[in-house]
Amino acid sequence: MKMQAEVIREGELEKRSDSLFQLWKKKLVVLTKDSLSLFPDGHKRAKGKELGFGSILKVDCVERTGKYIYFTIVTKDRKEIDFRCPDQSCWNASITMALIDFQNKRAIQDFKSRQEMEQASIPLDDKPDRVSWTEMGQGTNEGKRRRELEAAWFSPSLLRLLSKEP
Repeated sequence: MKMQAEVIREGELEKRSDSLFQLWKKKLVVLTKDSLSLFPDGHKRAKGKELGFGSILKVDCVERTGKYIYFTIVTKDRKEIDFRCPDQSCWNASITMALIDFQNKRAIQDFKSRQEMEQASIPLDDKPDRVSWTEMGQGTNEGKRRRELEAAWFSPSLLRLLSKEP
């Protein structure tokens, strides 16, 4: 049985249909920390479509008119899903912020998993109780290359969080 995720925001968006006429259809939308769920005709009773943040690449703001903000969710398989919302509702910003939070948490998990795997590959007799940044290669070319690779992968604020010594 799937547990209900905490709802960040719930409301109405319009989605452009995939049909020949590409009509705008109202959807009830539920935003959680892990996904965006779309329900037809504004009813959560009907079976909805869930877009997990793990499958979303980005949110593009395409156009802002006086009445609507038009934006596109791009999935990792390069499918584009077009939405529009009233100008003042800022749904595009809410979805973008939830997606960034999800991606940052996943990056931290990946980083910690890589660290654990690297530490597990060192024989127990060779593991020091505590390793300083200098001992980890802070002053060497190897350490510089590692920091460059990490900087290319993580945002500066995330790196600052991860680089604090215990």
